[in-house]
Amino acid sequence: MSTAPRADTAATGTPAFPDPRSSACPFGVSPEMRALTDRGPVSRVTSWGGSTPWVVTSHTEQKTLLADPRLSAVFSHPGFPSPVDPEKAGRATADMSFVGMDDPEHSRLRRMVSGVFTVKRIEAMRPVVQKLTDDFIDTMLDGPRPVDLVQALALPIPSLVISELLGVPYEDHHFFQTNSRTIVSATAGAEARHTAHSDLAEYLDDLVGRKTSAPGDDLLSALAARITAGEITRREAAAMGVLLLLGGHETTANMISLGTLLLLEHPAQLATVRDTDDPKVVAAAVEELLRYLSIVHLGRRRTALEDIEIAGRTIRAGDGVILLGELANRDPRVFPDPDTLDITRDARPHLAFGAGTHHCVGQPLARMELQVIYPTLFRRIPTLRAAIEVEQVPFKYDAVIYGIHELPVTW
Repeated sequence: MSTAPRADTAATGTPAFPDPRSSACPFGVSPEMRALTDRGPVSRVTSWGGSTPWVVTSHTEQKTLLADPRLSAVFSHPGFPSPVDPEKAGRATADMSFVGMDDPEHSRLRRMVSGVFTVKRIEAMRPVVQKLTDDFIDTMLDGPRPVDLVQALALPIPSLVISELLGVPYEDHHFFQTNSRTIVSATAGAEARHTAHSDLAEYLDDLVGRKTSAPGDDLLSALAARITAGEITRREAAAMGVLLLLGGHETTANMISLGTLLLLEHPAQLATVRDTDDPKVVAAAVEELLRYLSIVHLGRRRTALEDIEIAGRTIRAGDGVILLGELANRDPRVFPDPDTLDITRDARPHLAFGAGTHHCVGQPLARMELQVIYPTLFRRIPTLRAAIEVEQVPFKYDAVIYGIHELPVTW
């Protein structure tokens, strides 16, 4: 998935999309993206292949449209705003499971995994995540300084947790982490990303097959049982495994490292997270970090199945639509002084996890992990600091999930 080349705006009279973040504003949206809000809540952009999809910038309109069944999430629709061609988009739909489907198929498959991510079941895992966090911090403290926080803490904890939930052997983590990085890279090239996706799907397919004959107490084994019962195909089960494995560690790992650096840059906010014993304060801080950082790039993309009237515009059937969560999460009508990090605000209306039927199924797990890791890290290592200047930090300007490639820290 490439964010370049950008379209020639002079030829179309509309702004180019996407405009990735830059070193001038590593924790916020680019000035070019922010300027889209000046054109109103719904306007046209010029994007991949010279297409001109609608872009939705405001919180209210995005929330409305994300719940509108007249917008389709199927990648292979001709008007779907995508950097890859329709044939490859169709293959991606099959490989990416229910995120690229509409109801009723979307809900049929989603229900098979959603029970694992209920708040009650996730809360039961909190002591496990706390133990993991303490153990990895112990290892950090016993090792040399500086240490890369990404490899020492941010990546292994969510990888271990989602591996345990799914029943994926953690000893294979180098394989699935490497392929995941390629899949979300904006510079890897279409063939490399497709190969990485195929390799990961083949790995999960083989694993599901083994779970069918030798089940365990994990999600892939539960899906294998549904294959045996004729409720789901093996390909569908493997595709769900890819989706959950990738989403379960890649996004959370980036939030851990990026949120840690952001708090180090805001010591008063950090002190509140570190010193409180109130879980509500920590929960509010996590919501604000999710709002402020909005790590999903390229928006949530859809195709209109019917004409839709919204904000004085008519989105015609077949038009592409891009809903930009990072702009909705900086909408001043919902979040006063939105460019200020304020962990005491009520940021819960943010759209970091989407909304409507496609809202992130794993959000309770992500929230819980972040609520454990941030305060534990700052309490256990109160003198934690970045070992390089923020200008030297290798941010992921080259990925569709924003984050940090490497974060050297010391204490």
